[in-house]
Amino acid sequence: MSEQAATPDLVELTRRILDAADRADFEEILGFYAPDAVWDTRGTGSFQGVDAIRRLWKDYYGAYEEIRVRAEELIDFGNGVVLAVNKQQARPLGSSGIVHTREAFLYEWEGGLIVRVTNHGDVDEARAAAARLAEAKA
Repeated sequence: MSEQAATPDLVELTRRILDAADRADFEEILGFYAPDAVWDTRGTGSFQGVDAIRRLWKDYYGAYEEIRVRAEELIDFGNGVVLAVNKQQARPLGSSGIVHTREAFLYEWEGGLIVRVTNHGDVDEARAAAARLAEAKA
């Protein structure tokens, strides 16, 4: 098998993660994470390890009756850096109202596993951070 064929398509793997997030399938998602991966919320905390990340997501999803996650944009910046711009639509518990968000998630991949995700509320800021990170890893 050629090395190119063995190289994972990180955009496709990230798309699979977002599809699983739409189904709230945390176990499928976490199968893509290194055991000591870090989820950085930029401002509200950092969660290290698969168990901590799982608890974060369960708490987040637990605040809503339903959540829809859609990838708006997925960009491979190279060197294991992928930017995902997501739109979320969610209905909080006990509410008939719908909350809409648009966020960016900067995924860092090593050896076919995610080692870090950084959440950005500002898409342009995330795009610039992804470019800097990919350049620094070159």
